[in-house]
Amino acid sequence: MRIGEVALPTGAVGTDPEQITAGVRDWVGSAPLRALVGRFGGDWPDGDLAAVLAALDDFSARHWDFRGGRERPDAREPALDPATATLVLATAAALGMVRPAEPAQPGYAHLVVLGGLAHACQRRVAYAAHLLRSGTRITGEVAVLGSFRPLSEAEGRALDAAGVPPCDTEVAALDAAVRREFGVAAPTEDDGHDADHPHHSWSSRTYRPVGGPAVRVLAAPSGAPARRRAHTADTQRFWAEHVRLRAGDPVLVVTAPIYVPFQHCDALRTLAVPYGCAIETLGVDPALPDLAGLPEPTLTPGRYLQEIRSAIRSIRALHAVLG
Repeated sequence: MRIGEVALPTGAVGTDPEQITAGVRDWVGSAPLRALVGRFGGDWPDGDLAAVLAALDDFSARHWDFRGGRERPDAREPALDPATATLVLATAAALGMVRPAEPAQPGYAHLVVLGGLAHACQRRVAYAAHLLRSGTRITGEVAVLGSFRPLSEAEGRALDAAGVPPCDTEVAALDAAVRREFGVAAPTEDDGHDADHPHHSWSSRTYRPVGGPAVRVLAAPSGAPARRRAHTADTQRFWAEHVRLRAGDPVLVVTAPIYVPFQHCDALRTLAVPYGCAIETLGVDPALPDLAGLPEPTLTPGRYLQEIRSAIRSIRALHAVLG
């Protein structure tokens, strides 16, 4: 955590549910989030922590949900006055959604790279390769997690502009990035199930780069295939079923800074709580020379508000499993 940022619930080794609950309470009740709710006309909810989280979930659905069930690139951008836009950006920075971070430890049991939009897949895999080249030690595997979500036309154009071969799904974009960044041509292990529907299908490809840890590219099925595609928590659960996680194993999760709060809480819920492993989540540093030439998203106040809502929903789900 940097000075001035609100700490996320801890994922340190040996953390118990009471400590995580205390972190949930501190993050949710932080001054920056209270001020943002007030700016949008909300009164701070009464009741216990579960009631406050439920009320904030409802409030954010009314005021900060610009997707309406659509994918992130299709979300509308709200019309905000300059003062409100400035407050949104300051709140996002205070909640740990803006600045990248370096790994806190010299080594981890596993490095987990989360998928996303096609350009994000390229950047996150490149950052993972950078971490290994820079000396971060991984004793287990690098896990690159995605799904068979079809790419949009805009994502295809972004890949083309970056010189990436054509890809039709998120996992294909991840696989292309792994081949390029880790210098591998073919997997040593290739398994999966084609259910003729992206919500039901899965795949697992393992590459073995020379002199480094194994790299597994995993596409997960949806946990609710009748309603939606696989999301972050689905991919993390699916990976946990394929690797032997041990209590106390330190796991480093890589995403983009804007998604750190919600994906950190997802990892606590799906990995730390059931398996007892330690979780550290950090965002890619866009200024690294190793990432030069890869497409970078435009982050707006509306995007940050949407992901503050995502963080509230994730932290509510985390609290629900803590008991």
